[in-house]
Amino acid sequence: MTDPIADFLTRLRNAISANHRVVEVPASKIKKEITKILFEQGYIINYKFVENGTPSGNIKIALKYDPVDKVSAIRGLKRVSRPGLRHYTGYKDMPRVLNGLGIAILSTSKGVMTNKQAAQEKVGGEVLCYIY
Repeated sequence: MTDPIADFLTRLRNAISANHRVVEVPASKIKKEITKILFEQGYIINYKFVENGTPSGNIKIALKYDPVDKVSAIRGLKRVSRPGLRHYTGYKDMPRVLNGLGIAILSTSKGVMTNKQAAQEKVGGEVLCYIY
């Protein structure tokens, strides 16, 4: 597998389209940080890091749905920076996702953070994905 972050996003996208409550993905440090951001921003209900004999373990993610009409909190996931085509941005040129309604997740020198946090800390980096 050449792009584990794209695999992570695809597993989430497939679980949402199949209306699953929980999805389990292989873990890595950057996937754990992306999962923490999704939880902090309110896109998922909860997450759990599971050590199951593999070196990195797994992440169990409880997906969030609207109780009335059963629509997911995550409407779209888009991978921006790929291994063949990297996409970097400075803090002055932060991307706006759905005119500020979504978030962009960036990998910066101060760690993985959202576009709003990176703009506040005045740090740029690689745009990993858009979530809305």
